[in-house]
Amino acid sequence: MDRFARTTPRPSLTPVLVLAVIAIAAIPAAVVLAQPAAPAPFAIVESGNAYPTLQQAVDAIGAGRGTIAVAPGTYRECAVQEAGDLTIVASEPGKAVFDRTTCEGKAALVLRGRSARLSGLVFHGMAVPDGNGAGVRLEQGDLTIAQSWFLDSQQGILTADDPASAIVIDKTTFSGLGTCENSAGCAHSIYIGDYGSLKVTRSRFERGTGGHYLKSRARTVDVASNSFDDSAGRGTNYMIDLPDGATGRIANNWFVQGRDKENYSAFIAVAAENHAHSADGLTIADNDARLAPNVRRTTAFVADWSGDRLELDANALGTGLRLFEKR
Repeated sequence: MDRFARTTPRPSLTPVLVLAVIAIAAIPAAVVLAQPAAPAPFAIVESGNAYPTLQQAVDAIGAGRGTIAVAPGTYRECAVQEAGDLTIVASEPGKAVFDRTTCEGKAALVLRGRSARLSGLVFHGMAVPDGNGAGVRLEQGDLTIAQSWFLDSQQGILTADDPASAIVIDKTTFSGLGTCENSAGCAHSIYIGDYGSLKVTRSRFERGTGGHYLKSRARTVDVASNSFDDSAGRGTNYMIDLPDGATGRIANNWFVQGRDKENYSAFIAVAAENHAHSADGLTIADNDARLAPNVRRTTAFVADWSGDRLELDANALGTGLRLFEKR
């Protein structure tokens, strides 16, 4: 199996690396410089028109294609995308904060157009009565997220099913997310429905407050070069849960399992609920996994219910971890 470690390519990050740069570079300088003092903080780059609410700006793009530049500030508002191809970027990454406000009892952004791109945004404090309050609720279409933050909410990203579409997440932080205390079941840092593909790269998962850090029913996954730090987690479960199975790879990630677990039986679970997708060839390689300091237990790095042919290679495991367990 050493051959895999020598020949497996590292993830190609070019599309997501340039998203934020391209989007922000496309904003006219005059728009960016005017925004801090402007009465209308949501500017459409292509037209130069600015709007007092995000929903008005989204509606102005409608079924077309457009980019909304968000001025620095904290916003108690939300928006629903009904159609089109929408890009929302913070003029200054990390300084456009959507705080504690949801649409349709779902999320700060409810997306059901052809596609959406988000960059530089912060989502904080999302909560709704059914326990699924999220920064982003994706109901259909492609989604790309770069350099954003999902903080202290019931859920970070929650999606419906769209097997023809793809999700890409890069350089994004998920912190203080998840709960299993509501009637709707557990919420997670990320919960992806039956999508065509999911790619998560260079992102950080930490301080979970329930559920899984990354749960995905996508047919194929590419989870690479991320950190999963559960050392300060509370009542958490798996780091990565592929409940229906999946192909693809989980590579070059760093995992630490903390003390306060609802379920510490595995770091990565494959097909624990169903076997809707083949896991043949799913590659789990070049990861580093260990228990937090002063945690003493035994657990499995990978637990598999699929019975398919998984490829495990060159994973560095700390004391108390078994590489693989068939369930």
